[in-house]
Amino acid sequence: MEWLGISGVILLGAVVGSFLNVCIYRLPRGESLVFPASRCPQCGRGISWHDNVPIVGYFLLKGRCRHCRQQISGRYPLVEALSAALALAAYVKFGLSLALPAVFLFLAALIVIVFIDIEHQIIPHEIVLPGIPVFLLAAVFIMGVPWLDSFLGIMVGIGILYLIALYYEQLTGNEGMGGGDVNLMAMFGAFLGWQSLLFILMIASVTGAAVGISLMIRRGESLKYAVPFGPFLSLGAVLYLFWGRDLTKYFLYLF
Repeated sequence: MEWLGISGVILLGAVVGSFLNVCIYRLPRGESLVFPASRCPQCGRGISWHDNVPIVGYFLLKGRCRHCRQQISGRYPLVEALSAALALAAYVKFGLSLALPAVFLFLAALIVIVFIDIEHQIIPHEIVLPGIPVFLLAAVFIMGVPWLDSFLGIMVGIGILYLIALYYEQLTGNEGMGGGDVNLMAMFGAFLGWQSLLFILMIASVTGAAVGISLMIRRGESLKYAVPFGPFLSLGAVLYLFWGRDLTKYFLYLF
């Protein structure tokens, strides 16, 4: 029955989200993703399986460690809920096909990238660099993207942000975007094809500028320190994945 499939996808998405939380916490710290088992980041005590149930466990504990009673970040249920929601969205869009695990792997990678970039202002090479060939293969052999479109997506993704960063640095004397953003665009190009990159960059530029200016006004910070760019690029990639082709055709029709 349909509701069984939906329930299973949501549950699987939440469970994967629990592992994504491990990646978000440990990757920037250079820790193993396997050992030790889940533990409280405050007191270091292990977390029992019944306290580690996605989303539910956090609220049953009222957001506090059972042992030390210290507050646990709300990021944990947020990531699990987001992972479940994106898994459901991928299921609705692509159904039970080979595309579903490929798309969900792509979305899961973006969740880790976004939250690490927000907290540490870095994009983990451990995900993006292997992600470029992995998502190129997934695009060509599963998603039906022509191999030339995928290959050009990598080249254009690298080139377009590199040139923007180069000219920005020459004009302002400040580094505009790091190598992580460039590699991230290459990964998007590999999976979505070169045609996606202008759409992604436009969405990222508009939303990033809006949020950056708002934070500058609110906090009195300079643009250099306002916001990381990775989350906005990722937002553009998600929008293109689900609706970008239709929106692009619509705008081309209008103009």
